[in-house]
Amino acid sequence: MKALALLGSTGSIGKNVLAVARQFPDRFRVVGLSAGSNVELLAAQVMEFKPECVAIGNPDLVPLLAERLPSSYRARIVAGVEGNCQVASLPAADMVITAVVGSVGLLPALAAIRAGKDIGLANKETLVMAGRLIMEAVREHQVRLLPIDSEHSAIFQALEAGRREDVARIILTASGGPFRTWTPEALAAAVPDEALAHPNWTMGRKISIDSATLMNKGLEVIEARWLFDVSPEQIEVVVHPQSIVHSLVEYRDGSVVAQLGIPDMRIPIAYALSYPQRLDLGLSRLSLAGCGELAFEQPDHDRFPALGMAYAALNMGGVKPAALNAANEVAVQAFLDRRIGFTRIAAVVATAMRETAQGNERELEAILGADREARLVAEQAIRAA
Repeated sequence: MKALALLGSTGSIGKNVLAVARQFPDRFRVVGLSAGSNVELLAAQVMEFKPECVAIGNPDLVPLLAERLPSSYRARIVAGVEGNCQVASLPAADMVITAVVGSVGLLPALAAIRAGKDIGLANKETLVMAGRLIMEAVREHQVRLLPIDSEHSAIFQALEAGRREDVARIILTASGGPFRTWTPEALAAAVPDEALAHPNWTMGRKISIDSATLMNKGLEVIEARWLFDVSPEQIEVVVHPQSIVHSLVEYRDGSVVAQLGIPDMRIPIAYALSYPQRLDLGLSRLSLAGCGELAFEQPDHDRFPALGMAYAALNMGGVKPAALNAANEVAVQAFLDRRIGFTRIAAVVATAMRETAQGNERELEAILGADREARLVAEQAIRAA
């Protein structure tokens, strides 16, 4: 029986984690839950899974959550970043799944690692902001960090086919999002509802916009650099609209190993939770004949500049990836709020990257400082638009 602490339980990934835990009650026990602001769903999850500790991101919502739970839970409700860190370092937890969205995942991930917990990582921003710091902590505390993103899980699985020193390239696949074939003029007029309509995956609002701009793939490039200890030059992105081939690894002898599957997040989640075993999830099987044509194409960096900006931030190093991530979070929210147009997202991020001071990527305060500074610069750029 593996004890799980789940951060981000009411989001898309979090609900799928709980679906797997629900399907295998003899294998997984939920000891900690954390959510941002969805009080109703969090309360229902607590009543079902009966965790030892529960956190809510917004401290103002603690009374509302307490009203919906038995009185015995009132002393076990924590809040804010400190609450997330407390859930992430629960003594009873064997594994912490970080499924929160954005920079809020960094400090709880560090808390979990320092507490000796294995990590199931769905929060890519953790490695984008502080990849070197996180991986050094993983080695120091001798814990396992297992990827949950479908692309990174695919790479993790494909790497089982050979030696790390024989890896020539990692190839990340991108669906291309809902705007893959749109003209520049149409992109400039795109509205949030159109950007949220992903053709293959059901995802949260922020990651859906990131998929539409290809920033999500850029963040995954940075994540892959640290997770698999490869250089930026060894990471390639190809657009694969069908989302059947989840990613590939090329070895020095020319062999290319791919992981294929239906687009269902329960597959990479279950693999991370049960590794090295595999669970029978009862899902429909992939029919290659039914897939028809599997297409691949180069990403269009002119229409989708966010991907190139992520490579640039990775090559600049220091705290620039943290600045990229922070500015993107601000710009995406501004687009969702209809304060800026779709194509302005990348422009705002570029301004913040340029104007945020460089710093030491091994210093947590420097990373957090860059996050704060980039948010201010991004907001100023939005207001000036």
